[in-house]
Amino acid sequence: MSRVVEAVVPARLGRGFRWLLASSWATNLGDGVAVAAGPLLIASLTDNPFLVSLAALLRWAPPMLFGLYAGVLSDRLDRRRIVIVANAVRVGVLGVLTLALVTDRLSVFGALLALALLATGEVFADNTTGTLTPMLVRREDLAIANARVLAGFITLNQMAGPAVGAALFAAGRAWPFAAEALLAAAGLLLVSRVSLPPRDAAPTEETRSVRRDIVEGLRWTVRHPAVRTLCLTILVFNITYGAAWSVLVLYASDRLDLGAVGFGLLSTVTAVGGLLGTVGYGWLTRRVSLGQIMRIGLIIETLTHLGLAVTTSSWVASAILFVFGAHAFVWGTTSLTVRQRAVPAQLQGRVNSINTMSTYGGLVVGSAVGGLLVTPFGVTAPFWFAFAGSAVLVALLWREFTRIAHEDEPAPAPAVVTG
Repeated sequence: MSRVVEAVVPARLGRGFRWLLASSWATNLGDGVAVAAGPLLIASLTDNPFLVSLAALLRWAPPMLFGLYAGVLSDRLDRRRIVIVANAVRVGVLGVLTLALVTDRLSVFGALLALALLATGEVFADNTTGTLTPMLVRREDLAIANARVLAGFITLNQMAGPAVGAALFAAGRAWPFAAEALLAAAGLLLVSRVSLPPRDAAPTEETRSVRRDIVEGLRWTVRHPAVRTLCLTILVFNITYGAAWSVLVLYASDRLDLGAVGFGLLSTVTAVGGLLGTVGYGWLTRRVSLGQIMRIGLIIETLTHLGLAVTTSSWVASAILFVFGAHAFVWGTTSLTVRQRAVPAQLQGRVNSINTMSTYGGLVVGSAVGGLLVTPFGVTAPFWFAFAGSAVLVALLWREFTRIAHEDEPAPAPAVVTG
């Protein structure tokens, strides 16, 4: 067993990171359960399409509304305590939700409120958790540490969690939320074992305003070439990705002639590709610079949209999505590692929140674009849009990626913004 643990989480990453990783994996499994159970719960309470779609909106809106504030808090306060409190709130909400389901006293509006509160707690927990790894792991080990964190996200949140959530919901509506509560509680207890190194005290509320802290984070991001390139790339590529993936269920049925099971298998194939990326990531980063990895990855994503736009074969589409899954994991891990290496510790929370808002902002805009293109131009139109947009972005930003390399030194601490 010790050999397995050493292979998965080498001792050089430290005991603190092992506790953090265990906490992350537990909460990721719980979040994966909610991915399936949340929409199923709303659909079981109402057949109103608007209310069903509102469940998805309430899951996506909190990062846009509270992301920057969550970043400020994580740079000002005890980061471990923020994660503990956020997870405690989620446990409480899940406990009330489970009790309401057991006693059959849950309304659709109560369920929507609970989902919104859970998503809000997740914003603060996830944003702050993302700042803990660079506090616990040496700079040269960040790539392998982030690979392990994202491996848990792929296997537990994307692959196992939704299947477990759907199975538990079929057994009884309260079961998946009770299970999620237990997993969130486990994550809380595990992260409480993490001991963080001391860091410089952040400015107090009396000397700094939230607005100034947000402006400082935005200015630093805009002025740092590598991080600015990352945020811009994530924003625009998520517009193209969101446009295509927002209609993937229609694409699977109308273009590939797949039913619900077949559509689910497409997601599974993508996640399996991500596992391949997990296995090979260490080998890849020892041989290819981070900048080149990101260049190659964006080419793969561009060609993914083209391939899906022209094929009518479910087998070809599955192969394309397998490769895309590997790319998505490698690119995501690389992006996270570059950001953690470049951003000063006192700005990690705010820059992380800016990255999160870029991600969700792109997805929201892309989803709207995809929906508008399908009706007049057909189900492949969003994929053609994604291919063209991605190709243009790669051409425009190609030289910018030369700024991103293994040897990037952490940027100096920013000057205090006085106005």
